[in-house]
Amino acid sequence: MKATEENNKKIAEFMGMTYEKNIGWYDNEMMLEQIVYDLNDGNCFDELEFHTSWDWLMPVVEKIESMRDDFGNAHRVTIDMGNAVIENTSNNSSISIAILGRTKKIDATYNAVVDFINEYNKNK
Repeated sequence: MKATEENNKKIAEFMGMTYEKNIGWYDNEMMLEQIVYDLNDGNCFDELEFHTSWDWLMPVVEKIESMRDDFGNAHRVTIDMGNAVIENTSNNSSISIAILGRTKKIDATYNAVVDFINEYNKNK
């Protein structure tokens, strides 16, 4: 569980969230789905749910897909049958992450997102 907490923290920081002692995780940019804010009565969270909720995870996927590398190439996220792949759309891919195997789609996507963010943070 400790690894999941650390990975969720990395995702939250990637999404522009900050941790504040008295209020928990604060979504500064309001990038999550509206239902997340409705269910939590605002944009402050004691727990991060990227690993269990598509409403939390899909905005991360959308942010990754909206990003461009130095050459203007986008990243594409493909999720199919328990596999998740994040790749650069150019032929000279700088980041290519694949999580393959018979796992739940959300688990494969979550793991691919975490791997992408780890590579992204190394290359920034």
